[in-house]
Amino acid sequence: MLSAMKLKQEPDDFQVEELTNVVACDRGPFAFYRLQKRGWSTSDALAAVRRRWKIEPRRLSYGGLKDKHAATVQYLTIFHGPKRNLRHHDVEVTYLGQIDHPYTSTDIRANRFHVRLRALTPAEIEAAGRALDEVQADGIPNYFDDQRFGSVTTGGDFVARFMVLERFEDALRLALTAPYEFDRADEKREKATLRQHWGNWATLKETLPRGHARSLVDYLLHHPDDFRGALARLRPELRGLYLSAYQSHLWNRMLARWLREHCRTDQLASVKLRLGELPIHHDLDKAQREELAELSLPLPSARTRLAADDPRTESMIAVLAEEGLEVQQMKIRGIRELFFSKGERAALCIPANLGSRVEPDVRHLGKQALVLDFELPRGSYATLIVKRITCELKLGR
Repeated sequence: MLSAMKLKQEPDDFQVEELTNVVACDRGPFAFYRLQKRGWSTSDALAAVRRRWKIEPRRLSYGGLKDKHAATVQYLTIFHGPKRNLRHHDVEVTYLGQIDHPYTSTDIRANRFHVRLRALTPAEIEAAGRALDEVQADGIPNYFDDQRFGSVTTGGDFVARFMVLERFEDALRLALTAPYEFDRADEKREKATLRQHWGNWATLKETLPRGHARSLVDYLLHHPDDFRGALARLRPELRGLYLSAYQSHLWNRMLARWLREHCRTDQLASVKLRLGELPIHHDLDKAQREELAELSLPLPSARTRLAADDPRTESMIAVLAEEGLEVQQMKIRGIRELFFSKGERAALCIPANLGSRVEPDVRHLGKQALVLDFELPRGSYATLIVKRITCELKLGR
């Protein structure tokens, strides 16, 4: 069954709202804000806020990254931040009061989603319903989805992998010059200039416009061999994106490996992510369902400590070996502020309060729209539920 299903044709077709138990008051050193945006990445929106209010990055804290191609609501704090609101294009910041700690991911209780899938036929609506029944029963693999990999080049290179291998110039060159799908015209010009004159720091300082790249070039002009030091001066949110992208990619491969080893071939379909296809399960038996529900996999890091006889250890070692790495190499030498996260992630994600309804699709005459409402734990991706539905449409069962 070939489907022409449409997602995100309008900003309100994909809505996500952070749910938190944090309540503002009139005390505390941290100003607490609601951030609403449309068509902006979280990183770009926060950068605009910092520019408008002249805020140093270390004073700002937030819980997570929200989809660029969506209407989103999330929260942030600014240490001794201004007690006022801000509107910048399609970014709106509302001051809520004060709290006594910086807002982080631990303050997110869950994320609530409202998703509209368009251009569906009655047969596809029926197939989507079957997929949703299975998602409710068996969940979906808790992969990191494409939003996590926005910092990865079209060639699939990871800045953090070069950093782990201590190829610091390659890492910096990739970070500053690699083209991305959504680069603006001025960003494309700046990257072309950097590629053309890479290593000629004096020329680049004269040529580049004032900004972050030029400040790094200025550092290299005075410290031409210290690419590690230049990487340490990348904006904090960029450094974090590079490390989390690589670690998440490795974790996805660990989960894919587990599914292939524990599910029959007829229980696996394929879901397409930006960095390649990964297995997604269906029709699990009771024992498989229980085992997967209890499984959590470690985030690959030199700080991870697992028993030698833990089967998850073998999985992590095997995936890293495919990269030519060992577990103890999963760290960034010489940059104290840069480290891979330590911890574990649940292998299975089951949405809460999942509901659906069918309505006429006003954008596609004669077709129907499927509207979904559900909640997911922080760090899980609604787009994977959409991809699970897409798998069902392809299976045509």
